[in-house]
Amino acid sequence: MLDKTLIDEAANALFEAERDCVQIKPLTLSYPDMTMDDAYAVQRAWVDRKIAEGDRITGYKIGLTSRAMQQAMNITTPDFGILLESMAFTTGCTIEAAKFCDPRVEVELGFVLKKPLFGSNVSVDEVIDATDYVVPALELIAARSYRTDPDTGYTRKVFDTISDNAANAGYIVGEQRADPNTLDMRWTGAILYLNDEVEETGLAAGVQDHPAKGISWVCKRFADHDIGLEPGQFILSGSFTRPVVARAGDKMLADYGPLGSIAVNFI
Repeated sequence: MLDKTLIDEAANALFEAERDCVQIKPLTLSYPDMTMDDAYAVQRAWVDRKIAEGDRITGYKIGLTSRAMQQAMNITTPDFGILLESMAFTTGCTIEAAKFCDPRVEVELGFVLKKPLFGSNVSVDEVIDATDYVVPALELIAARSYRTDPDTGYTRKVFDTISDNAANAGYIVGEQRADPNTLDMRWTGAILYLNDEVEETGLAAGVQDHPAKGISWVCKRFADHDIGLEPGQFILSGSFTRPVVARAGDKMLADYGPLGSIAVNFI
């Protein structure tokens, strides 16, 4: 495993990549023996630096839970990242694309919890029971390390993605709240328009056949470390579309039908 000096060194490299908006080489090129525990330690060190500057944790994102995203990223293992207060946007917002490394948008459902969730065998029914409401949400991803290194052609590994806080940079939340007990989440879908053209469509069943299963997965992952999810936390359950590149001048609209829509403009 990497020692604390190397973990801090890797986290600082990602922090500076985001600050300067300049992507770095995948960390596994420099640390080829990195383990999954190392990767999550780097992620946490990056988050701790954010917290030291006044940010706070608001929840978690679960990533790479659908075939669409696994194929798009050439990675087959789910991961999670940590959501921060500074990452939150609301529908109708304007985002400056140049402030993010390779910004892209994904279509998801967000869960707001009213009860704690803990354990390695949390069921879909338990997730629904612990959920206060579900909202449409877009995730803004911005990989701080290259997906493919331009000099060597090296493709980043799942450890690189995890270290990079699962590439999370923001989340945009819709206004309409849905009761998880009456919403048929598997059949909840969305149409993502890019500059008035349909760019992506999908059903939430693409997330492991039910988006609540992504939350079950992260509970299992946390249980090994005696950590659970807490009331009030916001959880992004995973994208059910492929990521769409966002450029200055783009406008996006995610139409969730009965669940409303989310609009975002990039400048």
